[in-house]
Amino acid sequence: MANIVVVGAGVVALGTAMLLAGDGHHVTVLERDPEGPPSDPVSAWEGWQRPGLNQFRMAHAFLGGFRSVVDAELPTAARALQDAGALRVNFVRAMPPTMSGGWQDGDERFEWLTGRRVLVEAVLAAVASATPGVEVRRGVAVAGLCPGPPARAGIPHVTGVRTKDGEVIGADLVVDMTGRRSPLPGWLAEIGARRPDEVIEDTGFVYYGRHFTSANGAAPPMMGPGLMHWGTVSSLTLPADNGTWAVALVTGSADKALRPLREADRWEAVTRALPLVAHWLDGTPIDNGVQVMAGLEDRHRDFVVDGKPVATGVVAVADSWACSNPSAGRGASIGMLHARTLRDQLRTVGLDDPTAFAQAFWAATAETVEPWYHGTLTSDRHRLGEIEAGLRGEVYDPPDPQYQLEKAQRFAFGQDPECTRAEFDVRFVLHTPEEVYARPGLREKTLELGSGWRDAPPFGPTRAELLALVS
Repeated sequence: MANIVVVGAGVVALGTAMLLAGDGHHVTVLERDPEGPPSDPVSAWEGWQRPGLNQFRMAHAFLGGFRSVVDAELPTAARALQDAGALRVNFVRAMPPTMSGGWQDGDERFEWLTGRRVLVEAVLAAVASATPGVEVRRGVAVAGLCPGPPARAGIPHVTGVRTKDGEVIGADLVVDMTGRRSPLPGWLAEIGARRPDEVIEDTGFVYYGRHFTSANGAAPPMMGPGLMHWGTVSSLTLPADNGTWAVALVTGSADKALRPLREADRWEAVTRALPLVAHWLDGTPIDNGVQVMAGLEDRHRDFVVDGKPVATGVVAVADSWACSNPSAGRGASIGMLHARTLRDQLRTVGLDDPTAFAQAFWAATAETVEPWYHGTLTSDRHRLGEIEAGLRGEVYDPPDPQYQLEKAQRFAFGQDPECTRAEFDVRFVLHTPEEVYARPGLREKTLELGSGWRDAPPFGPTRAELLALVS
């Protein structure tokens, strides 16, 4: 079995460490933030600080894709999350039978196991620390990679990491999970490796969010999808753990007129004007004002260029590999799918031939998670197009077949049981659109039932009303 170093100790990194340790590998997790979670994960919201994560207290969703991996592969973590108050919810059960067609075999796949990011990470940190084969070291900042003899001529090989304190930690494989702003390309350049091919652009979105709790421990009822678009603003409503929930408004980065949403009274005025969202404010805020997240980037890194890995002995997983706008809530699910892909390639290919492993992991990444990244990115670009058209007072209606199908899919939701489940399969990162619409007749049915999306009357405040609410 291998000695593996995982750089970063976020939710998916901890899950990755436990997956790999479950196969007998020894995994050392290195985290630059020195403070670990308190023993009581529920109290982590009040006192645990993670300065290395600007999204630590923002709204998070842990969808069916995340839950399916945790339940199947990490049952101890699943039980610990549930014991700590993480919410298990299945929206098919919550829907009227007239929309869902009633419960069907297989509907259990739509269940979430979700909570505030702070609680979920605190629980996984405790379970990982107690997992045989996992060592979590906090307050250890990695400064670079350690090179060794190449496994193949002309391709640098990584044999460990070097910390800022000068410590050298050897490894058969280094797994970079430092997130969106991973320094891995720079580390690779320092050892003479070619930089990965990288595509970067601003996501174009800004988030304004708050968390709430109720006196009776119940979350507000869902009256619509968790993510809803209202002209030039979107809303996120996400049930969490222990009677808490998150509400966020998402706008375009260029929409300066809505920047007063960072003020609590303006934020509340706009949220209360959204018909299916207003009741989510009927609770007690548990954060200090509106939390703002901006300056996010869409990023994709290709570590095999011209058929050759830029280096061996090191891989990037989850957001260190690729990341996009988080409003769809897919990040944790895509990350856990990627972690499982890594585990599976270590099983089937192994590290005896580092070049073969690097190429196999790259190919498996392209097959298992790359479609989710590109699909999310395309949807995000269209959403930005809608916002920008709304700012100009225009209608956005491009001829892109994917856009037309997504709009029809959302409009057909609730009209037909198969269309409803198709929307959940894609939204919850269970089956890609290509897999879903390979089902006989579904594409045609969706386009027919959803054909009226252009004629749907506006629902919610107009642009002029939005501006009045924030001014």
